[in-house]
Amino acid sequence: MSKNFKIFLGLVYLLLLVIFLYLVFANIQINRLNDFSYYKELQIIAENFITKNFLINIFLFSIFTIIWVFLLGFGSPITLLAGILFGKWIGTAIAVFSMSLGALALYATANFFFREIVKELLWKKYFKYIQIFQKNEFNYYFIYRVIGGLGLPFFLQNLLPILFNMKKSNYFFSSFLGFIPSIFILCSVGNGLNIFIQNAETFNFIELIILPEIYQPILMFAVLIIISFLIKKKFFK
Repeated sequence: MSKNFKIFLGLVYLLLLVIFLYLVFANIQINRLNDFSYYKELQIIAENFITKNFLINIFLFSIFTIIWVFLLGFGSPITLLAGILFGKWIGTAIAVFSMSLGALALYATANFFFREIVKELLWKKYFKYIQIFQKNEFNYYFIYRVIGGLGLPFFLQNLLPILFNMKKSNYFFSSFLGFIPSIFILCSVGNGLNIFIQNAETFNFIELIILPEIYQPILMFAVLIIISFLIKKKFFK
């Protein structure tokens, strides 16, 4: 692929990213972000909007999530938003499926157009992990997803398999299964935030963290971190 074509694709990507971010944040009132009543207003608007056309909004949010992940968006914000809008169970199902598809689309596109660039950037630093993945790409990539991608930024987690040319089916299903624990925890936190905003009159940090819907997933997250550390120590030395 020619250098000019790569530059063209990069410019197209940046243009799409700017447009996408503008559409996402255009209607947010920045000057009211420190006003708790503003979040209560947003919560009411969002709940009415979601319940009015529930299935259509699930579809639209899924498409939004796929595009977000494809455009190198962070995983945590979109997962929390899924929990806020759809609750922990439906939110988890939407986020797991959509993020897996978005990651697959990013992987397939980058592997086709930017394979050499990705290898040049990542090969030296992560070569020792590549040898591990090549032993059994499905099992080890599943473990890699469960433990949070070895601390890599989310978009780099999605691109790392380019280094060992992972099969797309293995990529999707290992991601799908590996995403479930962390996404369920974050969706639970999002659901807890929604409950807090709905019931509280003013923001109080203590009241927030003692809410069962908040502290229980936080405890689960702490357990997941410990488990991830032990798994990393065993398989990714």
